Amino acid sequence: MAREFKTVGVVGLGTMGAGIVEVFARNGVDVVAVEVDGAALDKGRENLRASTDRAVARGKLDPADRDALHARVTFAVGLDALRDVDLAVEAVPERLDLKRHLLAELDRVCPPGAVLATNTSSLSVTEIAVATERPGQVVGLHFFNPAPVMRLVEVISTVVTESEVTRDVQALCARLGKVGVSVADRAGFIANALLFGYLNQAIGMYETGYASREDIDAAMQQGHGLPMGPLTLLDLIGLDTAYQVLETLYQRGGHDRRHAAAPLLRQMVTAGLLGRKSGRGFYTYQAPGSSRLAPDDLTPVAAEAGHPAPRTVGVIGSGTVATDVAEVLTAAGVDVVTVAGPGDLAARDLAAVDLVVVAGLSTAPVIDVAMATGRPADVVGLHFVGGPAAQARLVEVVRTVRTSPTAVRAAHQLCAAFGRTAVTCGDRAGFIADALLLPYLNDAVRMLESNYSTADDIDAAMKLGCGYPAGPFELLDTVGLDVALAVQTAIHRELPEPGLAPAPLLRNLVTAGRLGRRTGGGFRDHAG
Repeated sequence: MAREFKTVGVVGLGTMGAGIVEVFARNGVDVVAVEVDGAALDKGRENLRASTDRAVARGKLDPADRDALHARVTFAVGLDALRDVDLAVEAVPERLDLKRHLLAELDRVCPPGAVLATNTSSLSVTEIAVATERPGQVVGLHFFNPAPVMRLVEVISTVVTESEVTRDVQALCARLGKVGVSVADRAGFIANALLFGYLNQAIGMYETGYASREDIDAAMQQGHGLPMGPLTLLDLIGLDTAYQVLETLYQRGGHDRRHAAAPLLRQMVTAGLLGRKSGRGFYTYQAPGSSRLAPDDLTPVAAEAGHPAPRTVGVIGSGTVATDVAEVLTAAGVDVVTVAGPGDLAARDLAAVDLVVVAGLSTAPVIDVAMATGRPADVVGLHFVGGPAAQARLVEVVRTVRTSPTAVRAAHQLCAAFGRTAVTCGDRAGFIADALLLPYLNDAVRMLESNYSTADDIDAAMKLGCGYPAGPFELLDTVGLDVALAVQTAIHRELPEPGLAPAPLLRNLVTAGRLGRRTGGGFRDHAG
């Protein structure tokens, strides 16, 4: 039978620490909340008060329950207040030396049977644990921000963590209404190891001028249903925090280039552009700590009026994708000329249209078709993201090196005419949305094939810890493993880095005919 943790100590009362205090106190656990001095303690008390007041204002917490929650919390300066706790959780800044020193002090102060936990998001729990005389009673408890809302907790066991300790902490997570995912002590655990490779790639995409910050964020929100675009999320996390996490992942994870921090990130941190908390990051905010955006030099200017959408559009392509695009355009009142492919006959058919569209997947270069039409300046790619053209909310307008600004403008006007969000990008494999999504999915497959975690736990980590609408394996089975393999292969062909090579497990499942839901089985079986 799992032990009951009656009194818990939390050290460090910043946003995360105060959130962890709230989680315990909301669920009937007495908490001793500790800071280094009176000023920090007052700020931590205010963090807790502000969070619970917001919950009351939003109808998420009854005023009487809020008052009872606060009555369970004892605030104190100094670690001596933790002499009688059953569990001590540290939530101090992500520095190995600081966490090691703190755990050693907690080991000295806390009762011999108390469990010690670190809320590290990327550091080695083993290296932290061995600073104590009780490494078998040390675990990682990685809560996600905001802790009162996010349901995931990664429970990290080292090679010396006692099995009873892991079991007891898992039972505590269930008592708190959290889903505790058990993982071993590896860089980034599950969620951060997958999340930060994707965030870092988004920074690189913006740094090279491939797409604007607004278009990158819109592509992932509108195209793939993520709760927040990657650059907005980085501003929320804090660019200094993101840099620290990436540095740790790179050093501890075998120097994978996907975790080598983009140069722009380091430069922004050096310049003090840390995101919301400093008032400027990838975006500019009305004040430090504010979530409200303020216009800056990069804010897009409203499109000029007086340029009507093209009335006659040529669609190059065959199969269901081209047919779907043609139907959407026709329904919007556009005259459509469809041709199966470029050539002399197609060029004559397309001679009188206002705009030529290449309709297809995100694997074939648009420029190849554009040059064959004889009018490459008028050719754009239209990639509908998130389902068939009739359902997709996002359209990627793909400009080639020969596409004219007039054609790009006309394509945006066309998308507006049939009610779609349009973003502009260059002619590279995956464009924006798939170029960011597929390597993340491929990383998840690699994590599975290394036996680090299960498909169920990886899916749960990304849904509950990052707010994703679907886990990577749910998404792969829906998209089709063969489709994912084709896109990832095209991305790797253009950028032949080891970290972008399609995972062998993905190739093997495709070879075996396990393509996902449409074949009855992919990473999971889908009967019926």
